[in-house]
Amino acid sequence: MHQRYATSPEQVPGMDTAELRRRYLVEDLFAADEVSAVYTHHDRVVLAGAMPVTAGVALPTFPEIRSEFFFSHREGGIVNVGGRGTISVDGTTYDVGHGSCIYIGRGAREVAFASSDVDGEGPARFYLFSAPAHTAYPTTFVEAGTGTVRELGDGLTSNRRTLNQYIHENGVRSCQVVMGVTTLHPGSMWNTMPAHTHDRRMEAYLYFDLPADARIIHMMGDPSETRHLVVAEGEAIISPSWSVHCGFGTASYSFVWAMAGENQSFDDMDGVPIAEMR
Repeated sequence: MHQRYATSPEQVPGMDTAELRRRYLVEDLFAADEVSAVYTHHDRVVLAGAMPVTAGVALPTFPEIRSEFFFSHREGGIVNVGGRGTISVDGTTYDVGHGSCIYIGRGAREVAFASSDVDGEGPARFYLFSAPAHTAYPTTFVEAGTGTVRELGDGLTSNRRTLNQYIHENGVRSCQVVMGVTTLHPGSMWNTMPAHTHDRRMEAYLYFDLPADARIIHMMGDPSETRHLVVAEGEAIISPSWSVHCGFGTASYSFVWAMAGENQSFDDMDGVPIAEMR
């Protein structure tokens, strides 16, 4: 497990590209037959990726979180961004297709991942977003496309997108994690426009379903002095509460968005008109 310490907006103007990437971009989440993890001190969130290829893999108890087992005092949402696979939680096995989500509540002891390799679609890739929890809610599985669906944007402005809310205040219950998947329609490239911040919680994006030769230009930073990161498929962005988060792709794509912090109100955000951004 790698650690990323919290940052403030005053630090960003002095960072070069390498430093920005080291602080906010999470690469190499999906390694064969491993669980890779990053602990960010922004709201003490853990981002992890598991890609079982030749055998199943179990979620380890990382020494950095000082607990008997991973979900001892945590909860988390997991989205499969690869081929079909299974997740076993304390003896119950869930069949998890591409884009489906599972919430795991505080107290779950044994979590394991496996790939099904159906019709040559490749190994499963499980993306975990976890935050501390002070209340236990039951493990809940949601099939792709069966959450709360919101249609946003317009093809005329290149940001027509379907947003699936899975873990949220009116859906799957959690202590503080909010999670879902957004898919850009063909011909649309912009996400999260108009951009916004929300000082009450941090957010992370995991970009997927992006062609190997395409990239996302992800904007971040204080709205009055933005920076950008060039992001590939399967990479994640840590977005502090003070940072805008939006992006433009060279092809259509999907992304997992997940938040943790003060509240679970999806619409609690502070919009930033594009004309005011710098």
